[in-house]
Amino acid sequence: QVQLVESGGGLVQPGGSLRLSCAASGNIFSRLSMAWYRQAPGKEREGVATITSGGNANYADSVKGRFTISRDSAKNTVSLQMNSLKPEDTAAYYCNAHERFTTRTYWGQGTQVTVSS
Repeated sequence: QVQLVESGGGLVQPGGSLRLSCAASGNIFSRLSMAWYRQAPGKEREGVATITSGGNANYADSVKGRFTISRDSAKNTVSLQMNSLKPEDTAAYYCNAHERFTTRTYWGQGTQVTVSS
């Protein structure tokens, strides 16, 4: 069992930056592909960025060039650096982990990001 705990959300003005972090419990971090999803009110949850256990990253078109996902295996954490934030980035952001070679998927409780002047 893996528990994910997000932190770092908050209120920021358009054009500003925030950094989200997600800490994973347990000792299988090396077998986890990690991802960030987001869900805005009235919309479906969407993938924002993923990073494999080998460090390969992919991004949704809407955040390419503005967001960066990274992972720290020594700390069992994954981070999402968000720059040039826009009002449309406002959403609850969720950390996700998928255990390689299994169907097991884990979710964090979410952290709110609000971009507003």
